[in-house]
Amino acid sequence: MKFIWPDLLWLLAIVPVLAVVYIVLLRRKKKAAARYASLSMIKDALGMGQRVRRHVPPILFLIALALMLVAIARPTAIITLPSQHDTIILAIDVSGSMRAGDVQPNRLAAAQAAARSFVAEQPRHTRVGVVSFAATASVVQSPTQNRDDIVAAIDRFQLQRGTAVGSGVLVSLKTIFPDIEFNLRSADPRRDTARDQRRALSIERPSDPGKAPFKPVPPGSYPSAAIILLTDGRTTTGPDPVESARMAAERGVRVFTVGIGTPEGEIIGFEGWSMRVRLDEDTLKEIANVTRGEYFYAGTAEDLKKVYDSLNSRIVFEAKETEITALFSAAALITALLSALLSLFWFNRIL
Repeated sequence: MKFIWPDLLWLLAIVPVLAVVYIVLLRRKKKAAARYASLSMIKDALGMGQRVRRHVPPILFLIALALMLVAIARPTAIITLPSQHDTIILAIDVSGSMRAGDVQPNRLAAAQAAARSFVAEQPRHTRVGVVSFAATASVVQSPTQNRDDIVAAIDRFQLQRGTAVGSGVLVSLKTIFPDIEFNLRSADPRRDTARDQRRALSIERPSDPGKAPFKPVPPGSYPSAAIILLTDGRTTTGPDPVESARMAAERGVRVFTVGIGTPEGEIIGFEGWSMRVRLDEDTLKEIANVTRGEYFYAGTAEDLKKVYDSLNSRIVFEAKETEITALFSAAALITALLSALLSLFWFNRIL
């Protein structure tokens, strides 16, 4: 537990001072009672239970006071609360490397099965959108609450060449914020090869003189939407994925990244070409870190299902640092009322 105003905790020193004052007053009363035999006899007649009972209301009052003083310091704690996510974007890699069979039956089929299960477990109020990306990215299903449409979009995936992770992030972000604008800057002409030039593409944020300048928000602070990005390979084209992630971070959208495949990868061939496909875990981890999301590794179909189950629990219920001043104030009020009621019921007076 933490405190927003920890300097005010020194007020708790009042509680032991009052406890000492209470003990001193009790001793004075005891000495006064000892002077009169009749009072001592009455006290003995009351019994142990009655003597213990007389201390309960003051102790409860001191506890209530301590709770109130803690509340003044504005305590915070990590509490798991229902998420406010209204929109989830599933951005799934459909590049040719997803045909690799190191995740049975193959990476794409495993990703589709896990995604269908994930969609089925989402609350009915949550809208889910689907983005597919290879050399380019496109929205295959706009955010909707219709689960049949979402599953149908997932089942329609077609493998393509190229891997543009950055494009997947940007199209997902634009699905959440339709008014966002971005262009791809031209490749650096000093690059030696066409592939180097493609990988040099990055993002340009066009400025509109008629609009107020965009003000970034803290990463991870946008509660209404999140992006789940699943890929199995390295970026071969399109904008820089980390720079794309920074645009998401500036708007507070978290990106949860899922790497599917094995660390050593697999050699696949198609239409006369072959290549070894490996995960770029470093980039996926950086994307998640920049946006305050999380990175998950899935080396098997079972791992992938567990990842989506974990994501579901994180998205439906989130652990957040929350101010709990109200809880301490309520506990203090209840304890103080209990102290007063017991005193009134037992002794016909308050304390």
